[in-house]
Amino acid sequence: MTAHDYGANRSSVRVSPAQHPARTLVRRGLLVAAATVAAGALLLTALGTQAGAAGTSLKTLAEAKGVYFGTALTQSNLSNSTLTAVASSQFDMVTPGNEMKWDTTEPSNGTYNFAPGDAIVSYAQANGMRVRGHNLVWHSQLPSWVSSLPTAQVQAAMESHITTEATHYKGKVYSWDVVNEPFNDDGTLRQDAFYAAMGSGYIADALRTAHVADPNAKLYLNDYNIEGENAKSDAMYSLVASLRSQGVPIDGVGLESHFILGQVPSTMKANMQRFTALGVNVAVTELDDRILLPATAANLAQQATDYATVINDCLGVSGCVGVSQWGVGDADSWIPGFFSGYGAATMYDSNYQPKPAYNAAVTALGGAGSTSSPSASASASASPTSSPTGAAGSCRVADVVNAWNTGLTENITITNTGTSTVNGWSLGFTLASGQTVTSAWNTTISPSTGTVKATSLSYNGTLAPGAATTIGFQATHAGNTAAPASFTLNGSACSVG
Repeated sequence: MTAHDYGANRSSVRVSPAQHPARTLVRRGLLVAAATVAAGALLLTALGTQAGAAGTSLKTLAEAKGVYFGTALTQSNLSNSTLTAVASSQFDMVTPGNEMKWDTTEPSNGTYNFAPGDAIVSYAQANGMRVRGHNLVWHSQLPSWVSSLPTAQVQAAMESHITTEATHYKGKVYSWDVVNEPFNDDGTLRQDAFYAAMGSGYIADALRTAHVADPNAKLYLNDYNIEGENAKSDAMYSLVASLRSQGVPIDGVGLESHFILGQVPSTMKANMQRFTALGVNVAVTELDDRILLPATAANLAQQATDYATVINDCLGVSGCVGVSQWGVGDADSWIPGFFSGYGAATMYDSNYQPKPAYNAAVTALGGAGSTSSPSASASASASPTSSPTGAAGSCRVADVVNAWNTGLTENITITNTGTSTVNGWSLGFTLASGQTVTSAWNTTISPSTGTVKATSLSYNGTLAPGAATTIGFQATHAGNTAAPASFTLNGSACSVG
């Protein structure tokens, strides 16, 4: 595995995401293994309430704006019905996480394996989704036989690989990341097997070869830390300008966009604009926004702001064609397995419940979130200043617990089943013996043990009749992972289930 510095304006090391086939299993094994079939069914019901009907899904809203909203999937994800339910309802573009990379598709010279990639394509086709091919040439996840070739044989091997794979998927992919991550952070080209054999010309050769194999596919160069204006994005800009001047077929630049909370570059929109001025499109290809755990309400509010900023930047540039998140939810995110102490990087939590970032994305796309999105000026940890009001005895709670070893997460969906609007709420319940809350999202919980109260925040305190909101917490336990037996909202009992 190769770790890359994530740029001078970043505070941690960034590892390129799709080079790690096992990353999905790491997180899922910790947080989702204990989910039961019944919990999954309950969760899907909650998703139907929270994620919105088809008319307000991310993909529908994005398509109305003339862009797409995609996600990344691995073959193992396809067996998770909860994950795929979110993916098919919310996203209209799929990027295979690992299944189209060289080490999977041509593990030995001239021997091809397209079955994993075909599975992703079949899923996409069955659900009306397009596919971003990812990728054809990359220094990582490259079989050793390629790097071991005599220099004089590398070009033929590269051209053969591109031709065979792009031909196999001809007419089935919307675009190809033809060359992935060609630059070092200082703007120099990586000294990989392709550069050693062909110099910088390998990039033009790869693009031309892909175009011949599939003339209708959009051809991209894709890289990280080129989202804002810096040495690396300057180098990409110069390369694209040079390729265009030579008549090399290139249609777009992919901005991976693996961000750290609060660090979306202020120059992102301007950077997009300068690329599109060259006559190419741009796309946000691998968006996530990692948080130093445990995530707090303030963190999640900032994450919502970050997501909205990225989407608004894209919508503000006519040549930005879409946004793709890397993964569907926190449970299948690569982040926790490769950035110690970080996680919670996507719009959906570990139970595939929408987070504030989802609502912010919906709002940025012109829709209405299930709760109002936290504004940049709102205090995410502040409780409503007015006394909670609302009809008594008119609430329903759906509760999902996922447990492991000595820890658990619990997601609670509160629905106002009454006829009056609730303005500010306090949800009361009793934790099982031995459980201690260590962090919470979309709420504040006090005390941390025994009989507790979860209190609404500034952005989710108002629940109109029929409206719902989801809160959650992480806790330690001493063996008893039971969910609370009963709940009260503003002192009145709720139905459960």
